[in-house]
Amino acid sequence: MSVEPRVNEQIRAREVRLVGPEGEQVGIVPLERALQLAADVDLDLVEVAPMARPPVCKLMDFGKFKYESALKAREARRNQQQTVIKEMKLRPKIDPHDYETKKGHVVRFLKAGDKVKVTIMFRGREQSRPELGFRLLRKLSEEISELGFVEAAPKQDGRNMIMVLAPHRNVKAAASQNREAKADGGASSEGEPAIELPEVVTADQA
Repeated sequence: MSVEPRVNEQIRAREVRLVGPEGEQVGIVPLERALQLAADVDLDLVEVAPMARPPVCKLMDFGKFKYESALKAREARRNQQQTVIKEMKLRPKIDPHDYETKKGHVVRFLKAGDKVKVTIMFRGREQSRPELGFRLLRKLSEEISELGFVEAAPKQDGRNMIMVLAPHRNVKAAASQNREAKADGGASSEGEPAIELPEVVTADQA
């Protein structure tokens, strides 16, 4: 949801507390005077604190500010570490068709840059045959080796055996780029991203 502030003629107040382009306090002036000062220096009058009385407005190049804000938001998304662990459960004597279906899900998760916790569930007498679980997990790890690697080796945990797969660095990077491309496309189609306005300290707060 866009929270873009009012700019220039969109501002409705009769007078505003004006802040100069370098953060200097100009004081309370009529809106017409503030608009004229903005025009004189070829800048925009931006309402940065609409709830103040009178509202606080700042002289700035709003187009440049929006561009720089979008770059910062994109960089923040790029640096954000999002670790998602999916879980896939198998039986030691799984049907070949079901195995291929489950493996397909694991492949999809890895391609999306997610880790996968693979759990082998033993029941009854199967608990006395842990080698079945090891064999199945080893087979799976070998078949997805181009996409990921075993981050946590198979380990018995009660009635279950657990292994964690993680995507290779290049696979995770490709998934991250795809997410950024979709995010950028979504921002352009759904409206401008939220704009983080500079903090302005008014004379009353100083």
